[in-house]
Amino acid sequence: MSADHRERAIRIALLQHECVLDREVNLQTATAMADEAADRGAQLIVTQELFDLPYFPQTEDEAHFALAESIPGPTSDRLCRFAAQRGVYVNASVFERRAPGVFHNTSLIIDGRGRIVGRYRKMHIPDDPRYYEKFYFAPGDLGFTTHVLPNCCVGTLICWDQWFPEAARLSTLAGAELLLYPTAIGSWDLTGDGRGGGDPPDVRQEEREAWQTIQRSHAIANGVFVASVNRIGIEGQLKFWGSSFVVDPAGRIIGRAPVDDPTVLVVDCDLAAIDRAREGWPFLRDRRIDEYGDLAQRMLDP
Repeated sequence: MSADHRERAIRIALLQHECVLDREVNLQTATAMADEAADRGAQLIVTQELFDLPYFPQTEDEAHFALAESIPGPTSDRLCRFAAQRGVYVNASVFERRAPGVFHNTSLIIDGRGRIVGRYRKMHIPDDPRYYEKFYFAPGDLGFTTHVLPNCCVGTLICWDQWFPEAARLSTLAGAELLLYPTAIGSWDLTGDGRGGGDPPDVRQEEREAWQTIQRSHAIANGVFVASVNRIGIEGQLKFWGSSFVVDPAGRIIGRAPVDDPTVLVVDCDLAAIDRAREGWPFLRDRRIDEYGDLAQRMLDP
């Protein structure tokens, strides 16, 4: 491995904030935080899932389809202008209107010249109480895509994708060194004040720890960096738990935001750590690819 390769690094910023009903307010919030991130030297800025909207899939309501935009469209154009003005890369999750009646939860990669250079459509779509995303989003059809930035290859995944080891592994096999997970996840809250009803405190803590553990395991098993950016605040019956974080290839959390505070989390990722991790734990070398054909089955009969 060349010395130049071992010296590669990337500074990333995760934007964690509340979302309100007013889209323009959310866009202004994210843009101001992105400006701060650029001022602090971030080369790649990552938004939370559906960063310009409240988390509308808590209910099934056809009126919410009006929130979707084509790509290019007003929100993506605004992000492109920002990226060009500041000379940074942006990864943003937006509600895409692909065609009449066809919508996606889509992650964009925008380069420092303001061009959309990558697109990923969320592959795993949940359908659970307060997460009725199958009503709104068609499953992704672009595969598990990776995008080469000047000094790093990133895999763009979204929220529910982060629970599936297959998504992380396939992104890694396609060259990803950093997995990005824009996220909207929290606990059930009936009262709207974050104190009572819904999930009891011990369950909330267990769920939050499980969410962190699965992503730390992706980092270890694949020898990659993982960045997950989550929203905060209470919307409907969900209290989002923030805690945006970045994990290195050894599974160590190298940066984490608070549970409740808006945060611009800036973290340096030394990509030489990927070489060290994979040489010490050669999981990719020792995979028995000749024995994994059954992974394409839903279940195996006894």
